[in-house]
Amino acid sequence: MAVVTVDFDGTLYKGNSFNAMFKLAKKEFTVKEWVVVFTGLMKAAVLGLFKGKNEFRKQFFMAFAKSFKGKTKEEMNSFFDKLVDIGKVDINKELVSKIREHQQNGHEVIILSGALQPFLHAFIKEVELDVPVISSQILYDENGVCTGKVTEFVNGEEKVKKVKDWLSKTAKGENDSRKKRDIWAYADSESDLPLFQYATYPIVVNPDKEMKLVAEKNDWPVF
Repeated sequence: MAVVTVDFDGTLYKGNSFNAMFKLAKKEFTVKEWVVVFTGLMKAAVLGLFKGKNEFRKQFFMAFAKSFKGKTKEEMNSFFDKLVDIGKVDINKELVSKIREHQQNGHEVIILSGALQPFLHAFIKEVELDVPVISSQILYDENGVCTGKVTEFVNGEEKVKKVKDWLSKTAKGENDSRKKRDIWAYADSESDLPLFQYATYPIVVNPDKEMKLVAEKNDWPVF
């Protein structure tokens, strides 16, 4: 059985989750929560200058996660449901159809992204996809209250590690684990290069000019 990994930002979601989160936060956040976010964004801007876009994205999501500290899972789910309402116009409907085609062919589809997991769960619910999600998880305490912390940021080489872990856990015995399974990778950015190079079938989705050149150089198809 083939495994199909699908990125979120810029891929399954053609919009920008940064913009969507800011738009909703303007309506929902208190002054205290905005202070937490902007403090984190200043750190993100500095680290982004030295370590690149990937580090900026990581710090951005961490900043928003800190602002959620003290919220219950119900409050968090409500926030992300509203976020989907804002962003659903940018759903990549063509890719959703392609995912369904993969499923009809017996392929196992995984949403693999650095985005916050509650957003992805709300998003796939909106598009009525039944697929597992591997992404940056928000942590809760024993009472179901957000701690303001997240697990490791799922991007770059970490995506390859997560796929390998998934393959290892889903192997149905020693014989199956020795079989090489075809890996499809739908993604859009240079941070996904490790995953593209690992995949059997790398598919570049909605690339910018630089990524389009990378796709052409490697003879990777563009969706």
